[in-house]
Amino acid sequence: MSETLVDSGQIDNSKRTWLIASGCVGAVGGVAAVVPFVSSFQPSEKAKAAGAAVEADISGLKPGEKMTVEWRGKPVWIVRRTPEQLAALPALDSQLADPKSERKPDEQAPKYARNASRAIKDEYLVVVGICTHLGCSPSDKFTTGAQPSLPDDWQGGFFCPCHGSTFDMAGRVYKNKPAPDNLEVPPHMYLSDAKLLIGDDKKA
Repeated sequence: MSETLVDSGQIDNSKRTWLIASGCVGAVGGVAAVVPFVSSFQPSEKAKAAGAAVEADISGLKPGEKMTVEWRGKPVWIVRRTPEQLAALPALDSQLADPKSERKPDEQAPKYARNASRAIKDEYLVVVGICTHLGCSPSDKFTTGAQPSLPDDWQGGFFCPCHGSTFDMAGRVYKNKPAPDNLEVPPHMYLSDAKLLIGDDKKA
């Protein structure tokens, strides 16, 4: 009788050992499966924290349209301007507070964007979509002509509803507005006709 009990105990012990071993292997396998998955996200999070450059596909952007990408936690607007919008820019200089981005040149725009269109390629405007007054996000007002809170001769641009600052289609602020500076042009460069890199301009 005692031998039967011993045998039964041996069976239970062997089962227990097997279950523990299986569980350990399963746990190790589970960890092994999770680690690569988690680590694959780590570079991305670190890159975001460090303000890594981001790519934008502009191949589908049509004239008159805008797209937004995030860089360093900020919205960056990419606007494909129409020929009419570009043609209207030079005539607005007298109405603007800083038409040539001279007030804070190093903060407002890289050297390659200190021109009439504030761009590498005239067609594309690339600016940080944050008002330089109190950090609000302006609204698109691309339609020309008289509109509420806008002048009758409005030529298109951006309007900040918080305190009424207005910016033209090059992100330049109008005179006598709360916003002290033009919208910031971030470092950027073209990888191809369809790809734009925001946050890096080493080859620009």
